[in-house]
Amino acid sequence: METVTVERVIDAPIDEVFAWLTTTTHYTSSPLVVRCRLTRHGEGAPYGVGAVRSHLWLVGWFRERITHYDPPYATEYVVERSLPPSRHELGRMTFAEVDGGTEVRWTTRAEIRLPLLGRALTGLLLRPILSRTFGNILNAANTALIQRPQHRQV
Repeated sequence: METVTVERVIDAPIDEVFAWLTTTTHYTSSPLVVRCRLTRHGEGAPYGVGAVRSHLWLVGWFRERITHYDPPYATEYVVERSLPPSRHELGRMTFAEVDGGTEVRWTTRAEIRLPLLGRALTGLLLRPILSRTFGNILNAANTALIQRPQHRQV
């Protein structure tokens, strides 16, 4: 099992950062993410508890279910199904107001489940792919949010 955590400070208010990052259709801003869809709305909000998201990355397909939704401070999810098969214990994003914007911490704990090769692939591929993809998505959020009219420098 590998734990991957990626952190960024995004130059925007916490509510905007939370809204952007919990709307997973934005994830296609990463070159490794091909398609993201909300396949079932959650309780009280489209991406609230119970929402189901479908993600197609260059390296696989993932169906995720939102298990915790506390805007604008945290959201959690679990990967229910994936190809290649994986075991996923945790997916969490936390948001905190800091000088300069919003600190985002994105953590996941997972492993690739393949006979004989799963452990090696988890160690060699999972961490760099997830770190890069999460980082790309967080960078895209920063770029998108600072380009909004209310964040332009005068």
